Amino acid sequence: MSDRLAHLNQAQREAVMTLSGPLLVLAGAGTGKTRVITHRMVELIRHGIVPDRILSVTFTNKASKEMLERTQHLLGKNLKKRPLISTFHAYCVRVLRQEIELLGYPKTFSIYDRGDQESAARKALRDIRVPDTTLSPEDLLSIISRWKMQNIRPQFAREHVENDKEFLAATGYRKYQSNLRACGAVDFDDLLLLTGQLFDEFPDALDRQQQRFDHVQIDEYQDTNGAQFDLIEALVRPHQNLCVVGDDDQSIYGWRGAEVTHILGFHEQFKGAKVVRLVENYRCTDLIIDAANRLVKYNKGRHDKQLVAHKKAESPVRCREYEDEQVEAEQIVAEIQYYTEKKGVPLEDFCILFRTNEQPRVFETEMRRVKLPYVIMGSQSFFDKREIRDMMSYLKVLENPKDETALLRIINVPARGIGDSTVEKLLKRAVREGKQLREVVPGALAEKEITPKASAAINSFYGMLDRYRARLQADPRELPVIAEQLLTEIDYASEIQKQYENEDMQLVRGEMIEQMLDSLRTYTSRADEPSLSNFLEETSLFGREDDGKEDKLTQHAVKLMTLHSAKGLEFPRVYMVGMEEGILPHKRSVEAEETGGNVDEERRLCYVGITRARDHLTLTRTAFRKKWGKKRPSVPSRFLREALGIGEGELPK
Repeated sequence: MSDRLAHLNQAQREAVMTLSGPLLVLAGAGTGKTRVITHRMVELIRHGIVPDRILSVTFTNKASKEMLERTQHLLGKNLKKRPLISTFHAYCVRVLRQEIELLGYPKTFSIYDRGDQESAARKALRDIRVPDTTLSPEDLLSIISRWKMQNIRPQFAREHVENDKEFLAATGYRKYQSNLRACGAVDFDDLLLLTGQLFDEFPDALDRQQQRFDHVQIDEYQDTNGAQFDLIEALVRPHQNLCVVGDDDQSIYGWRGAEVTHILGFHEQFKGAKVVRLVENYRCTDLIIDAANRLVKYNKGRHDKQLVAHKKAESPVRCREYEDEQVEAEQIVAEIQYYTEKKGVPLEDFCILFRTNEQPRVFETEMRRVKLPYVIMGSQSFFDKREIRDMMSYLKVLENPKDETALLRIINVPARGIGDSTVEKLLKRAVREGKQLREVVPGALAEKEITPKASAAINSFYGMLDRYRARLQADPRELPVIAEQLLTEIDYASEIQKQYENEDMQLVRGEMIEQMLDSLRTYTSRADEPSLSNFLEETSLFGREDDGKEDKLTQHAVKLMTLHSAKGLEFPRVYMVGMEEGILPHKRSVEAEETGGNVDEERRLCYVGITRARDHLTLTRTAFRKKWGKKRPSVPSRFLREALGIGEGELPK
């Protein structure tokens, strides 16, 4: 046995030393999967594989960064070539920047955020004359996203419709996609969909990508959707050197397209695959692991495995019943306050997990009452704030003049005499003539559709953008200075004053703009070759893939988060609240149980929650819960009995 692998257990070593062919590493919660992936990359390099011929794909920037840091620690930072460690979406951006012109898009394509998508969806529905009351922009985007995750392109959507709403959505999808293409833009799901299309329709482009890598690794394989699976299969087709790491018991993203069948059927999809099970858990106590094992055994479709704990419990898994949600919040907050103030337990040791976004309200109210610092994970992203979206729109238009969605957001922000009616007339004319907004201004002025004053304001606006764009192209390192000067020239400070009467709020929003400028300064100082395109790409992917988790995790405060947000995290003391039928498992799953509803996924969600706790786990429920202003009796979650291994009527009070 190599000394360098002495700290790995037998199963971990087996996975690390399997260096060719398809390999499935079933890595249960807390079993050291990141360690295995990292060491396996190092072993590939030590066995002669050129580092940059290894592709290792993760699902979040945080995981990607952690893996890169660990690899550098093991190999040294002076390595001339490095493995490409990337998220799925970042890898696809890399491919599309090289090849997307084959699909009729510009290399400088914009990546739309959620707000841009909603604007584009609204426009598509207007174009096909479908009112919001029949199909809302949000519903259209939800259906389009589901189709894209299943690798269904616009021209084939009608083959998959199941009702009248989806029939309209199929038409809206075609219009939405053609509008995006006309603006030189893609949305987040397009990054996968268009890469898949590229691989299908242009064999030479696929061949170029296949020739790039001799080995591919995929982390969190249980979370892959149809589009991701097709990409992986295409990439490794020539050599089959694919290592996937995941845990079918933690597959909790079915609602966003993840298909647990990919990990369950890996050995059938990739013939001759080796399977290695990592079952030794180094995170949780034995009693917490016992509860997790008992619970997940109730799921039928899963790989057979049982976690083994390495840590003895100092306290049992507790189960508590409270009168109602108010008492539940009061008692839990009082207990946390006691431990922090009387026992010196740090606030950041505590995490309260809940199933739905409505549950934390009473906990927030109680924590504010007793002045206990807390932070809610998964709340509005910094990049979703109005001022930041305005600033990002200016930057997007500087990068891509065709990005009409970004343009329309800021064409009269701050007010510069370009009213809604002027914009509407120009838009109608642009659609009619198949031109960009800027191109129809002279014709609109000549035919007196717009006033000379409005025309002058528009030309001045475009002239200003041209000026800053030219400066930026001349010296991309001036990006922070140019952005700051642009904000000064348009007097964005007056826009903040107009939007917020409260002076404190004006200061807060002004500070946010300064934070945004700081992020530009940080980016340009650390980038080898800074560009506005790369900055926009980074912020777009970071906002979607990480939701700003990392900053909140470090705060000296109690963490409140949904079970979905907690995936991949761990805390010394965890409270899982609202353990009742209709909440966990969620009522949608319970109601649909007889028609194929996914209670199994709800059970996996509960399993994820339990295995977030390192040392102390408390499961709570209420006897009554308010619904429509009245107290109604609650039914204890079936998962309580399953996890605790007790019968009906035996739950402790």
